[in-house]
Amino acid sequence: MSEIPTTIHGLLAAYRRGQLTPIEVVDHHLAHLARVEPKLNAFAVVDRDGARQAAQHSTGRWQRGDRVGDLEGVPITVKDIVAMAGLPTREGSKVTSELKALVDSPVVARLREAGAVILGKTNTPEFGWKGITDGPAFGTTRSPWNPEFSPGGSSGGAAAALAAGVGVAAHGNDGGGSIRIPASYCGLIGLKPTFGRVPQAPVESPYATLVANGPLARSVEDAALLLNVMSRPDIRDWHAIPHQSGDWRIGLNDGLRGVRIGYTERLGGAAVDPEVRRACRSAVDRLAIEGYDVTELDEVIEPLRPQFEAYWKAGFAHRLRTIPAPRHNDLDPDFRKLAEEGLDVTVAEIDAAYAARARLVARMRRLHLDFDLLITPTMPTPPPRADVVYHSSVFDRWDHAVPFTVPFNLTGQPAASVPVGMSGLGLPIGLQIVANHFREDLILRAARLLLDLLAWRWPDPNLARRIAVLQA
Repeated sequence: MSEIPTTIHGLLAAYRRGQLTPIEVVDHHLAHLARVEPKLNAFAVVDRDGARQAAQHSTGRWQRGDRVGDLEGVPITVKDIVAMAGLPTREGSKVTSELKALVDSPVVARLREAGAVILGKTNTPEFGWKGITDGPAFGTTRSPWNPEFSPGGSSGGAAAALAAGVGVAAHGNDGGGSIRIPASYCGLIGLKPTFGRVPQAPVESPYATLVANGPLARSVEDAALLLNVMSRPDIRDWHAIPHQSGDWRIGLNDGLRGVRIGYTERLGGAAVDPEVRRACRSAVDRLAIEGYDVTELDEVIEPLRPQFEAYWKAGFAHRLRTIPAPRHNDLDPDFRKLAEEGLDVTVAEIDAAYAARARLVARMRRLHLDFDLLITPTMPTPPPRADVVYHSSVFDRWDHAVPFTVPFNLTGQPAASVPVGMSGLGLPIGLQIVANHFREDLILRAARLLLDLLAWRWPDPNLARRIAVLQA
């Protein structure tokens, strides 16, 4: 069997040449998954039978020349926070139903329609509530770069699996940084699209207007292709924006001449670790050296904790009210504590948060009158240890997890993380690229340019050696 390509585009090219078949590729990924999963704990459930059956059908379609879509035979994973017919949706929790979903969520439906082969559902913290991945139902997920460290969250299982070589792309979703955080910690490209770009259902949560589904990928081309597929319309989402036909891959090589770029390391008072600052500044300096229009900015926005902490807790309280009291002891104790505090949040506090959100959107729209792109570190610090206590003095939510990411969930803007360096411990560091609403094209162009300037390629030889150790 030929060597298995590590990107979607490489894999599809091998299929077209007849060098590989989907069943060969999926069997390879399932075998690799079995070797690394004991060390990573990236999956809530592995759908071996379903994946092999889908791969057999896809192999037949390639052989007959009647492939169904742009991801025909591509092995991918789905985060266990959206519905996938035939499997339960546990959301990292012991209190959710074990019944199998009857229908696919919009993003899963689009992936299947495009011919993707879903290997299984990846681990997430309970209800996706935190920026690391551990929980009462499926335990702690670890980074393939070093299992002593966290891959981030809440799409931590997705990122850990993809970085470890399981699947060639991954689905994640992002309500406060949950695609971009693990992309940064795992050395991947993670794109949170404009709110409403990728349909979702149901949309009943108080956080519904913060959440966007999107891709984790190993190349910008792959991320763009996945956005093509994921953004196709679905009538179940009344928040969805009008579908934009076309191909997000067009124009990736157009560069950033004439694009005005603002850079800040102090968004909302965030304090950045020196290693992160060096890596991010080096990448931005490279843009300036190449003659691109880069301006250094100050804080841009005010700290968000005073404006939105009550709103954050109130959303947890909403979920707590849906869970029978006898089951509360089965919850993540830290989630339960915050949710119980949220029971006391008043309508006035919620109204104040909505008003603050409107002001934040207005502030960012004013910024985009002067700057087409805003660039920041994705995370203020390198990855924490896997056993870190979330929202503690060691790893505070507002200070250490989401100061650079959550503003753009509140505004609904598109944002992506791209890998730009390594910490002293050999762990990845990401840079965040933000654009105005509906301008994913600018983000993708910037990501492509930056990674080309930095000569970034997948796979990283250091990661390859570490994965070999995981398999031992």
